[in-house]
Amino acid sequence: MKRIGLLPRLLIGIVLGIILGLIAPQWLMRAIVTVTDLFGNYLNFIVPLIIVAFVVPGIADLGRGAGRVLGFSVFMSYASTVLWAFAALGISILLIPMIVDDTQPLSSAVYVAQDVAAYFSIDMPPLANITSAIILAFMIGVGISLTKAQGMRSLFNEFHSIIALILDKTVIPFLPVFIAGIFAQLAYSGGIVKILGIFGKVFLLVVLFQFLANFLEYVIASIYRKGEPSVATFIRNQVPSWITAMGTQSSAATIPITLQTAEKNGTSQDIRDFFIPLSATIHFPGSSIAITIFTVAVIYMEQMTLSLSSMIGFILLMGITMVAAPGIPGGAVMAALGLLQVIFGFNETQLALMIALYLAQDSFGTACSVAGNCALVTIIDKRAEKLARREQKLKKVEG
Repeated sequence: MKRIGLLPRLLIGIVLGIILGLIAPQWLMRAIVTVTDLFGNYLNFIVPLIIVAFVVPGIADLGRGAGRVLGFSVFMSYASTVLWAFAALGISILLIPMIVDDTQPLSSAVYVAQDVAAYFSIDMPPLANITSAIILAFMIGVGISLTKAQGMRSLFNEFHSIIALILDKTVIPFLPVFIAGIFAQLAYSGGIVKILGIFGKVFLLVVLFQFLANFLEYVIASIYRKGEPSVATFIRNQVPSWITAMGTQSSAATIPITLQTAEKNGTSQDIRDFFIPLSATIHFPGSSIAITIFTVAVIYMEQMTLSLSSMIGFILLMGITMVAAPGIPGGAVMAALGLLQVIFGFNETQLALMIALYLAQDSFGTACSVAGNCALVTIIDKRAEKLARREQKLKKVEG
C-alpha cells in the first residue's frame, strides 16, 4: 500500500468502508467504531500542536528580508488567498443550496445507538484548546520575527519538523482507514447514497471554480503587464508545472519547474528566485477555494446556520493558519481543522468528510495554487520595476 498514492488509498478506503458498512455484523461495526473513535481522539489531541508547529515558523519566517517588495509580496499573497476564498463563498451561497438536499441532517445518518457503540474509548485531552493554540502561535511567531530570536526560531523549526514527521508517519497513513470507518458507519445507517451524490457534485464545483480562478488570474496579470505575456502564453507555459503539481501534490516540490515557468513568462531572475519559494508557503488560492466550498456544503448538509460573520472570520484566519502547511499532503485542511472546530463546532464525522473531500481534490488545489504563483510573480515583478524606476528618479532629483 505504501507504493500507492494517498488519493488512490483514500478512494480504496471509501469503497471498502461502504462495502463493510453494508455487510458487516454488529460486532464488527462496534470494532470499526472503536478504531475511528480512538483515531478521532488522537486527531483532536494533535490539532493544537499542528497549529503551533505550522503557524509559528511561518509567521517568523515572513520577517526575514526587508524592503517594500517583500511587504508587497506578502500582502498580495495573503490578499489573493483570501479574496479567492470570498469569491468561493459567494459561489457557494449561490449554488450549494441547489446541490445539497438538506431535508435530513448528515448527523442523523450516523448511527449512534448504544448497540454500535465503541467497545472502549481512551480520552486524549489536548494540551491546549484551539483558541489558545492560535493566540499562542501568533504571539510567538510575531515575537520571533520582531526580536530576531534565532534560538527560538531554531527551536520551533525543529518542532515543526517533529510534528511534520508525526503527521507523515501516524496521521496521513491512517487517514484512509479513518475515512473508511466513517463511511462504513454512513453505509451502515443508510445515509451513504445521499453523501456520495453530494460528494461528486461539490467536488466538480470546486475543480471548475479552481480552473476559472486560474484563468482570471492570467487575465489580470496580462492586463497589468499590458499584454506581455498574453493569456494564451501564460496557459501554454504553465502546463509543465501544472502537471508536476498534480503529480506531487506539493507546491514546494514544484518549485524548480515553477521557476522555469516564471522565466518563460519573462519574470526577472532576482524576483522569481525570491518570490516563487516564498509563495509556495504563503499563497494558497486552490486550498482556500476548496476548504471554503466544502465548509459551506457541510454546513448546509447539517442544517446548520450559515453565519456570514463567522465565515468572514474563518476565511481571514484560514489564510494565516495555512502558512507553511503545504509541505504535508493535505496540510492545508489539517491546519484548518482547529478553526472548523472552534468557529463552526464541526464534530468528528464532519471533520472526516472535510478531510476526505479536500484530499480528493488536493492535486487540483495544489495545481491551482502553483498556477496562481506564476501569475502573481509577474505582477510582483512589474511592481518591483516601477519601484526601481521611482527610486532612480528620486536619486536624480536629490543629486
